[in-house]
Amino acid sequence: MTERIICLIIGYCCGLIQTGYIYGKLHHVDVRNFGSGNAGTTNTMRVLGKKAGIITYLGDALKAVLAGVITTLLYSGSKEAIMFVLLLYTGLGVVLGHNFPFYMGFKGGKGIAASSGVILALFEWKLILPALITFILVTVISKYVSMGSLCMMAGFFLELVLFGQLGWISALHPEERIEAYILGFILTAMAFVRHHANIRRLRNGTERKIGQKKEAV
Repeated sequence: MTERIICLIIGYCCGLIQTGYIYGKLHHVDVRNFGSGNAGTTNTMRVLGKKAGIITYLGDALKAVLAGVITTLLYSGSKEAIMFVLLLYTGLGVVLGHNFPFYMGFKGGKGIAASSGVILALFEWKLILPALITFILVTVISKYVSMGSLCMMAGFFLELVLFGQLGWISALHPEERIEAYILGFILTAMAFVRHHANIRRLRNGTERKIGQKKEAV
């Protein structure tokens, strides 16, 4: 249990690196005061432009990869049998740190860029490739980033359970499967909870599409 708590702490500390907030402050803007009011990729892009959005996504995704690398280096060899689960705990910490940074009054982003980084940090192509394809296809077809993001997370959880049960994830040992599924569910549930306003707008047909001007909503 100690190593799981340590991984959560490692992840949370890495998650505190708020790329959109930092980028905005460098340009004398607090992105949380505009648009949807969070410091995530989509809102930063809408407030400060595509370059800012790309930088924010890369920063928020790579901090999850960094946390995963730290965990791997720390426990490689000694905890190899539960490394997959430890990476999930680390990822959960990253998303918590991203969504609820203490120094920003617990007002961060929605966790999608960080969650995509968590999936990358698992270093399992069977999960990474479907997540990437799902996000791109759904986003391109629907023109809704939020829908693509939520479908990616839902797909990740379903694939984690399916592939885990089929034994296709070699790093996930049978005795750790249920714990991994619970962590995957929490990550997915957090994404849906943080996107509750987007889900409501999607249902009402008022969610902004890619490239759509704010005035047209």
